[in-house]
Amino acid sequence: MSIFEYNGSAVVAMVGKNCFAIASDRRLGVQLQTIATDFQRVFKVHDKLYIGLSGLATDAQTLYQRLVFRHKLYQLREERDMKPETFASLVSALLYEKRFGPYFCQPVIAGLGDNNEPFICTMDCIGAKELAKDFVVSGTSSESLYGACESMYKPNMDPEELFETVSQALMASVDRDCLAGWGGYVLIVTPTEVQERVVKGRMD
Repeated sequence: MSIFEYNGSAVVAMVGKNCFAIASDRRLGVQLQTIATDFQRVFKVHDKLYIGLSGLATDAQTLYQRLVFRHKLYQLREERDMKPETFASLVSALLYEKRFGPYFCQPVIAGLGDNNEPFICTMDCIGAKELAKDFVVSGTSSESLYGACESMYKPNMDPEELFETVSQALMASVDRDCLAGWGGYVLIVTPTEVQERVVKGRMD
């Protein structure tokens, strides 16, 4: 078993019309044993920028703390919040400098940039970015997430439709992966508000 599959995870980000959704499952396991069913994988950087960290749970928490530290330094120096593109480059650089002993995480970054244009990207554990205009996925459920998102996604969805689409894609995918699941956590971010919802799923 790969170290990335040790705790199990499923993270997906999807773009709508001037909004985006980022969602994850809630299971924390040690291989096939479930430890917790309310584990958080999606973290807030600032009001319009979020990061989801799949992979090894301990590395995800450590990496998030380092990213918060770097972002606070940026805010002090620049007196503004970081743009999503800038933050993606920061995460990429931070991962790449540890490439010989990497954090076993695959980040998914989602944010609203200039003119509330949604930005999403993902990268591997050494910071190779993959940009997308529709959706990005990571975690042990990534293969089934690709299939579900590919068939359900359509451009310019409003926040409510986006929530429904991303929730259905996540639930359908984690049901095909025994290392992820136990419900979902979905964030819908628009220029004016952030909706946080917990989705109930199969408890097995």
